[in-house]
Amino acid sequence: MPQPPTFSDRLIQWQRQHGRHHLPWQTQNPYTVWLSEIMLQQTQVATVLDYYPRFLNRFPDVESLANAAEDEVLSLWAGLGYYSRARNLHKAAQQVVKQFGGEFPQTRIELETLCGVGRSTAAAISAFAFNQRETILDGNVKRVLCRVYALDGNLQNKKFENQLWQLAESLLPPKNNDMPAYIQGLMDLGATVCKRTKPLCHECPMNDICQAKKQNRITELPRKKAAVEVHTLSLYWLIVRNQDNQILLHKRPTKGIWGGLYCVPCFEHLTGLYQYTQEALNLDLDSLNEEAAFTHRLTHRLLMITPFTTDERPSEKISDGLWVAQEDLAAYGLPKPLLNYLNQAQKSLF
Repeated sequence: MPQPPTFSDRLIQWQRQHGRHHLPWQTQNPYTVWLSEIMLQQTQVATVLDYYPRFLNRFPDVESLANAAEDEVLSLWAGLGYYSRARNLHKAAQQVVKQFGGEFPQTRIELETLCGVGRSTAAAISAFAFNQRETILDGNVKRVLCRVYALDGNLQNKKFENQLWQLAESLLPPKNNDMPAYIQGLMDLGATVCKRTKPLCHECPMNDICQAKKQNRITELPRKKAAVEVHTLSLYWLIVRNQDNQILLHKRPTKGIWGGLYCVPCFEHLTGLYQYTQEALNLDLDSLNEEAAFTHRLTHRLLMITPFTTDERPSEKISDGLWVAQEDLAAYGLPKPLLNYLNQAQKSLF
């Protein structure tokens, strides 16, 4: 009597017939797989599809990325958010060149030594690029496993997460050549069928074995994470130009909001803006014009941004900044809300 198809059998067959096959990073090139995996961390596929080709066009291989200036990497990343990913990407490229002779390591353990590469990302690279039998465990996969096997636990609990890792590893297909289809299937099933809300159970290859469906617990599992409180942060921008109509930019600290990007002088308190205006720029506070405030949402913060402009031009050189022409701003990796604001205000500012 033939054995019923296993979880991996079902998933591989479904992926080959119904999964996504159009994504540009679906290759066995470890560099492009790694690049896409880093970009896809906490970012929608549709957004990455816009950034990925531009980034790859500028940095077609790991050597060109490793040899680039960090500012150029950040400028191409601007708008993708979580800028530590871009800095780690640059460092990891240098690791591959210096420590591995320009060739990506093939095992998950070695891949995890690269900056910004955790267990799940390393597993995806080793499975896609090298057919290694490694499993991933991102949010989509956790949801699939919790529903198919009716596992009820706190996803933020380490013990429960380890239980999911053990289950995920036990489900791996026996053949290495099936690994790309299997891992892609895990991603596709969670993203397109076993969705967080309104899952398409009638299209799911696990429909008849899904324990959550049998128990009528689809909407209950997995347990929802506690809502993260969104804090409001006030920021004050100072937009100042010199005699050549260039705008003053400062490089942001690597830690914190827009880490490592260039921004106009930015302050969390008005007193800081006033002090900088008087002491560093030697400008009269009466010259400041307060523009309309606007908001910008980050994952866990709501930014309330108030721009200040001035028609006065500093008469002395500024030692802690960089003067950049309007047409060159995009090359400096500005935060997206700032670039949008400056583009919209171009006629009045320049």
